[in-house]
Amino acid sequence: MSSASDNPRKVISRWWRWLLAVPFVALLWVSSYNAIEPALWGVPFFYWYQFLWLIITAILIIWLHHRTE
Repeated sequence: MSSASDNPRKVISRWWRWLLAVPFVALLWVSSYNAIEPALWGVPFFYWYQFLWLIITAILIIWLHHRTE
């Protein structure tokens, strides 16, 4: 009888969850995006960069959910 920890799919899926650290680090390092330029449709970089990561993170969470299901 094998446990859930012996399942290779489950072990691999744990590593995929580390991808969630990428948006966290990208937004934690504020000095990398603390700028006005380049503006996108009149919106300063500081704001659209954070909004872009919001969308990327949502897509990443949905993808990880389906990958680890």
